[in-house]
Amino acid sequence: MNHYQAAIIGFGKAGKTLAAALGRAGWRVAIVEKSKTMYGGTCINIGCIPTKALVHDAQAATDFTEAAQRKASVVEFLREKNYLNLANLESVDVIDGQAEFLDPHTLKITSGEAIRTLSADRIFINTGAEARFPQIEGLIAGPRIVDSTGILNLSSLPKRLGILGGGYIGVEFASMFARFGSKVTLFETASQFLAREDSDISAAVATILQDQGVKIELNAVVDAVTSSSEGVTLHTSQGDRQMDLLLAATGRRPATGTLKLENAGVLTDARGAIQVDKRLKTSTDHIWAMGDVTGGPQFTYVSLDDYRIVYDQLLGEGTRTTDDRLNIPYSVFMTPTLSRIGLTEAQAREQGKNIQVVSLPVAVIPRARVINDTRGMLKAVVDNDTQQILGVSLLAADSHEVINIVKTVMDAGLPYTVLRDQIFTHPTMSESLNDLFALVK
Repeated sequence: MNHYQAAIIGFGKAGKTLAAALGRAGWRVAIVEKSKTMYGGTCINIGCIPTKALVHDAQAATDFTEAAQRKASVVEFLREKNYLNLANLESVDVIDGQAEFLDPHTLKITSGEAIRTLSADRIFINTGAEARFPQIEGLIAGPRIVDSTGILNLSSLPKRLGILGGGYIGVEFASMFARFGSKVTLFETASQFLAREDSDISAAVATILQDQGVKIELNAVVDAVTSSSEGVTLHTSQGDRQMDLLLAATGRRPATGTLKLENAGVLTDARGAIQVDKRLKTSTDHIWAMGDVTGGPQFTYVSLDDYRIVYDQLLGEGTRTTDDRLNIPYSVFMTPTLSRIGLTEAQAREQGKNIQVVSLPVAVIPRARVINDTRGMLKAVVDNDTQQILGVSLLAADSHEVINIVKTVMDAGLPYTVLRDQIFTHPTMSESLNDLFALVK
């Protein structure tokens, strides 16, 4: 048995960053990762990096096989870099294997037939989330049915791709594979597409996808799935649909099933998410949870902020909490990108806000003409009483960059006029914020 000052389960963004920081501070640290293919966490290996690499190559009309090879090389480079960043630290041990709690301070690590135990003063859980398949007859992962991880391992392009689930993951893959040349059908059980967005935004997204060749089937209840070496058949409420490959993009759940948290007194909710307080402490005082495993927003940048909160308790002033997160933006990397922050128009009206709503077609932005992508729209919700920005939706090229400017203004509590009157370079997508907020009366 080896004893450490800190044991971290999972090599994700929060975990690896904390391990490096504590190691440099002189702590003896163990970081446990169940798979050598997951050094660096979800983002680098099966999330942000590989998907965005493929999105980039799809936009550049790169052959899919070539794009898949380049994606793999990018992932391999970053995975090795992340491993060496920790393995090269003298006080940090990278341990391969599946971790489970024996008691609140002790972990059993299983790697094949090898078993070891370690104990730690403090333990940090950063095991992320895993794909969730709904209970549908025949919906079992295999050669013709994949989750978001499996589809990233394809070496050849499916001619007919079915995507079960019309949420953000489904939209991103639909746009990407349609641009590569697949015939894509998106199956959504709800009657409204992208219900979390305002109807005008979701309609604009649907139009763009359909123009790319994506077929969207709403109210598509899948009763059963049949797969064979020839393909996969979806038996839906609207009839049978034949596909070469089916992507189940039906959400993710916290990866806690193998940890035996009950042995450590760590409580979870009904979804298996670890319950934490505002400082990310679990129900056991010396155990913290960070990242997707807590059931919060599943973003790498939120996981990074989780690290900041925990580090502040260990080696800082101890004042930082999750309450410090004012506005969390997100981007869906379809082409063009959909980005949003704050309230939608519908949410603001439900809250009884005195608002003004303005929108701008991307077609009037000079930079959009320069890059020859005039699709989409910009939309802002402004509080008439405070002059502050309540929310912004950007469906436009480079919106994933522009949304961060809006976040900075919102977090600072500044009025919309700051963006209306700001001096931006030209021609850029950022300067469209001048024109958007000039519409506010």
